[in-house]
Amino acid sequence: MSLARLTLFFFMVALLSACSGAAKTPRDSFGSDKLLHTLWFEDQLAGSDSDVARATLPEPDLRAPLRTKPLHVLPPVPSERQQVITRVEPQNGRKVIALTFDLCERAPHLAGYQKDIINYLRNQKVKATFFAGGKWMRSHPDKAMQIMADPLFEVGNHAWTHGNLALMDEPEVRQQIDWTQAQYEILYETLRDHAKKRGVEREMNYVQPNMRVMRLPYGRNNDQTNGILASMGLPMVQWSVEGEQDELKRTVDMLVEWNLNKIQPGAIILMHANAVPQKTHKLVPALVPELKKRGYEFVTVSELLEMGPVVTVTDGYFDEPGDNYYVDDLFDGKGTLSRVQ
Repeated sequence: MSLARLTLFFFMVALLSACSGAAKTPRDSFGSDKLLHTLWFEDQLAGSDSDVARATLPEPDLRAPLRTKPLHVLPPVPSERQQVITRVEPQNGRKVIALTFDLCERAPHLAGYQKDIINYLRNQKVKATFFAGGKWMRSHPDKAMQIMADPLFEVGNHAWTHGNLALMDEPEVRQQIDWTQAQYEILYETLRDHAKKRGVEREMNYVQPNMRVMRLPYGRNNDQTNGILASMGLPMVQWSVEGEQDELKRTVDMLVEWNLNKIQPGAIILMHANAVPQKTHKLVPALVPELKKRGYEFVTVSELLEMGPVVTVTDGYFDEPGDNYYVDDLFDGKGTLSRVQ
C-alpha cells in the first residue's frame, strides 16, 4: 500500500471513529465516567455522614428557581404513553427491570441524600433512574450534578415541592413541572461550566440537557393532569412494585421477599434515595444480588420504555387502586406543606 493510500486509510478510520462518537447523542446516553471522575475525587463521590442529615426549616421554602421556564420545549407525548405507565412488556420476555429512586423534598424540609444507596449502585455498576424534585436539586446541587454526570443514572422530574397534582389547577401543575425542568437546566449549565474549566466540556455531549420523564408525587393525578403533562412532553412513569411497602413493619428480609414476589420482566420498582426511608440503604444491597441470581438486567426508565409496549392505568396509586387518596387530606399547600410542622 502506498504512503498516500495508507494516510488516507488512517484518516478514514479516524473520521469514522469520530463520527461514531458523535452519533451517540444525549437521547441514548446519560453521562460520562471521564466527566464524573474529572470533576470529583473519589471521597467527594463517596460522600459523608452529613449527607443523610434531615432538617425542618424555620419557614417553608417557597422561593422560585432563578429561572422559572425551561429553555428546552419537549415534543408532546405520543398517545400510547399519555396514561400512567406502571411497567413495560419487554419483547421476548427479556428479564429487564428499572430500579427507580425518588429524591423528593417538600417546602418545610431538607430531605437529605442517602449516599450508601448511590455508592452501592456505582460500585456494582447498576443502572437506575432518579426522580428528583426541583427544590431537592436546588438544596443538593453538588449531589444532583454528580447523578447527572454519572453514565449509570438517569434523572427524571418529580415536581418542585412534591405537590399533589390531583389538587392543582393547570397553572399550578405547570409551575411544579416547569420550575423543576428549569432547575435541572440551571445545574446542567453549571456542570458544563465546570467541565469547560477542567478541559472536558466535550463530555457534556453525553449528559442529558433536560429531563424527559416524570413521576407523579404520591402517585396522584386527576382528569386534566394527564393531558397537561402529555402536552409538556413528559410521560408519567409510576411503578409496578412499591419497593419500600410497609418498611416500618417489615424487616429487610421481608422487604426483599415482598419485592421478589412482585417483580416480573419489565417491572418498575419504586424506592427513595433521600434520607427519609429508614431501610432502603440496606434493602438495595440485599435485593440486587437476588435479582441478579434470577437473571435480571438493570436498565434506566428511558431504556425500558423502548423495549416493548407500556402497561398503563388511568389513575396512579401505591399498591392498589385508590390507596393513595388519603394523602389529599394530609397536607395543606396542596401537598407541599404539612398540617403539623
